[in-house]
Amino acid sequence: MTDNGFYEGVIIAGFGGQGIILAGRLLAQTAMRAGKEVTYMPAYGAEVRGGTSNCTVVISEEPIASPVISKPNSLIIMNKASLEKFAPRLKKSGLLIYNSSLIDEAPDLDKKIDILAIPVDDIAVELGSQRSANMVAVGAYLKKRKLFDVNAAVSCLSDVLAERYHKTIPVNTKALLAGYEFE
Repeated sequence: MTDNGFYEGVIIAGFGGQGIILAGRLLAQTAMRAGKEVTYMPAYGAEVRGGTSNCTVVISEEPIASPVISKPNSLIIMNKASLEKFAPRLKKSGLLIYNSSLIDEAPDLDKKIDILAIPVDDIAVELGSQRSANMVAVGAYLKKRKLFDVNAAVSCLSDVLAERYHKTIPVNTKALLAGYEFE
């Protein structure tokens, strides 16, 4: 929160090919549809698939001066290398959601940080699509932050997925709901 209203800076990070950029686009689109001010900034290595990938999403009630955030409110982390890189930057009262399918040990962070270990890869495989792990993570984030209803994100899937991938909307919907319902 800022003095003028709501502010949320999120970094989503992992390997190229894990759907990091798509997860950020979905979060940004969901926030825009809800009438929020949004910036979205993807970053990925030259290798893309298998290289590093991250994106920053800033959501606010007020105009956003910069898409760059040095201390994110929330992190959605899909692999260990990204955890090591971004966890030290997380605000002391922030939220960390990490993929416990690939990260076997919880990071040693400030006790005020809300940490959710969720086996997003395992859940996605159970749903029949490993590639929907990113959606599981976004669903978990939506539940923890309570910013937007998961159905708002579901309704944005057709906006962020290329038309040739619209056939994946049912499994991505299941993945968002599975992440949202994770306890």
